[in-house]
Amino acid sequence: MLAAALSLAVIGAANSAEVMVNNNITTSTTWTADNVYNLQKQIYVEPGATLTVEAGTLVKSTAGLGGSLAVCRGARIYVNGTKDKPVIMTSTNDDMVTWREASNEWGNLTLMGKGLISASHYKGQPVGNNTKTPTGLNEKQMEGLTADTPGDTKVMYGGNDDNDNSGAIHYLSLRYGGKVVGLANELNGLALGAIGRGTEIDHVDIMNNVDDGIEIWGGTVTLKYINIWNIGDDSFDIDEGWRGKAQFGLIVQGYSVDADQGSGVGDNCFETDGAEDSDAQPITTAAIYNFTVVGQPIDGDQGTAWRDNAHIQYHNCIFMDLGEQLVKNDNVDGDGANGYGYNGTLPWEDCWTTDYTYMSPVNAGTFTAGAFNDPAKMYTSQTSGKLCEIVDSVFYNNLFANAYTEAEARGVMAAANNNVKATASPITEVKRVSSVVVRGGKNMLPVTDINPLPANDALTSVAMAPADGFFTPAKYRGGFAPNDNWLAGWSTPVKYGMMTGAAAAEASDWSELK
Repeated sequence: MLAAALSLAVIGAANSAEVMVNNNITTSTTWTADNVYNLQKQIYVEPGATLTVEAGTLVKSTAGLGGSLAVCRGARIYVNGTKDKPVIMTSTNDDMVTWREASNEWGNLTLMGKGLISASHYKGQPVGNNTKTPTGLNEKQMEGLTADTPGDTKVMYGGNDDNDNSGAIHYLSLRYGGKVVGLANELNGLALGAIGRGTEIDHVDIMNNVDDGIEIWGGTVTLKYINIWNIGDDSFDIDEGWRGKAQFGLIVQGYSVDADQGSGVGDNCFETDGAEDSDAQPITTAAIYNFTVVGQPIDGDQGTAWRDNAHIQYHNCIFMDLGEQLVKNDNVDGDGANGYGYNGTLPWEDCWTTDYTYMSPVNAGTFTAGAFNDPAKMYTSQTSGKLCEIVDSVFYNNLFANAYTEAEARGVMAAANNNVKATASPITEVKRVSSVVVRGGKNMLPVTDINPLPANDALTSVAMAPADGFFTPAKYRGGFAPNDNWLAGWSTPVKYGMMTGAAAAEASDWSELK
């Protein structure tokens, strides 16, 4: 029955009309499920225009051509996928059935907004007229995009509106992307520059990208139900003062192609940079709940890497099979910022003992109470605890000699934090290849099948996320409730046979998935 449904899906896709997309979108446009849209170059949704993508629509860029889709400041995109009919963006080499070792076949989806960013410096040099104070005038060119002419504003992000609305994304699958534009100029699976909290993003699936899975620069965007697999650099990367929230996620580390770590082989699971420079404002101050993080146990990198004055809270998470450290003080990001404790900012150690209510006076600038740059307006994601913390989480099979050294030094293992070093797996099942695969000189054990539903110490947490209008109170650890797999029926792990058994029991009619 499954084979017959897959055949119907392939026939349906083959019978769709192919629309070559060569021009930017300057007026509001709808892409419909009876067409396949082929991105022939970097396509921009220009300011004032809205792109609506119907449920079940397939966007395929000719492999190697460099097609991508970018939504400019002042434009919007509405990806209206559903569980039964997700929107898929991929390359023409994707047969939609079988996983391949591949990436860099097309670009990505980029959103650029008007939220606050801290981008005064890059590689130690000033960026335009940007300042270290939150004036709302800072802007920067988006990584991986190419300006048509000097001063081209289509590729810029940043502003003074943390409530900015760039649209909504629901049930979107992004595959085999990350086109390399130039050295250190690569596209991420989903790139979010200065996106405001008025934007909705949920049920996003990213498989095989050459660079990061999701990268966020500043802004206040929130994300829910996020799946990130086989990324060639960092799975979830933060820069330039993100002050948002995220809940319910699955990260599975691996590789996309045989290349150096960071350019095809997975690097850090979470990499969080604070501000550029480290004493600028806004600084990254965010809260993350209910993620399941499955690393590479031999040659993976950190579970959480921290840089440049970043303040992050992790609650109700699972960190397992990490190749190196649960907590790594990377301090500086290689982009010229000066790390924790620079110019009167909090030292690394103090970030773990200082209450979330602390707001740095360094480079705070002048503001009017209630204005966009009032600290009480800029920093709202954390509502309890310390600026930096990992609490009420499960750690399992992290065998690196120093896996917990820094975490223990920062008090993560203190009884009050309710963390557990588990002796039994906190997820139902994970299967890997039987022998080591060498990619980029690293010894890899790719995941071939996973059931991420919670088990043992993950079944119940001590506390749960606040009911604040975004977070969902969930009294368990990790990204999945018992007997409820939100990836079933629409995502690439299910589609490619990497999530079988009980975890895929909710799979919808495959004929609805192209």
